[in-house]
Amino acid sequence: MKVILKADIKGVGKKDEVINASDGYARNYLFPKNLAVEANSENMSKLKAKQESNAFKKSKEKESAMELAQKLERILLKVQVRTGENGKIFGGVSSKEIAENLNKDYKYVVDKKKIDLKEPIKELGTKTVDIKLYEGVIAHLKVDVIGVSK
Repeated sequence: MKVILKADIKGVGKKDEVINASDGYARNYLFPKNLAVEANSENMSKLKAKQESNAFKKSKEKESAMELAQKLERILLKVQVRTGENGKIFGGVSSKEIAENLNKDYKYVVDKKKIDLKEPIKELGTKTVDIKLYEGVIAHLKVDVIGVSK
């Protein structure tokens, strides 16, 4: 019997997947626990509409991520850090600081976890930082680290 899964079931399949299940397994386990519905024409059309809706949402999200990537690549983000007398930076510029400065200066909200920074920037000057905005969409942001002595 063909059924459409309503939830991920380990060893059986993922949510919204159409599988072949034995009649007994479907009627005695999947249907009573509301884990699946029968794959009739009505339910199949609902599933298809849901998949098309999800595909449309994903394409819109990717489109907006690509627009944001283009905007971010035109920016030279200036980050001021405290330096000692010899021009050495105290600490470093982390992804958190980059995200905060982007929000403060340009009103772009980017999650700090999406900023691909292996280790904090510990040198003055301009560096290019990758920001993973969406699957397959990476922006290259130029960060200019400026020293301010106090």
